[in-house]
Amino acid sequence: MKKYLFMLLLFSSMAFAQKLDGKKVFETYCWGCHHQTAMAFGPPFNEIAQKRTKSEIMAYIISPKSLYKKFGYKRTVMTQLHLSNDELNAISDYVLAQKGK
Repeated sequence: MKKYLFMLLLFSSMAFAQKLDGKKVFETYCWGCHHQTAMAFGPPFNEIAQKRTKSEIMAYIISPKSLYKKFGYKRTVMTQLHLSNDELNAISDYVLAQKGK
């Protein structure tokens, strides 16, 4: 029984430890140019969330220079970020959570 509880605790803590906080990813990589609801250097996340799907947000983060025309922008100054898949998922979920705010 003790072994079972130990294994359950171990796996639970691993699952929670691996989930990234999208707000922290935003504050680390995005906040200098984007804000949640106000225009900064780049468009606010609530505007992006209204226009884009999760896969589009992730694709643009991965390669902004190859997608800016397709997305209707005249230019891009966004740098290419080299984020992990977990970071990409966390930030795209965070952006989409701003929809309607």
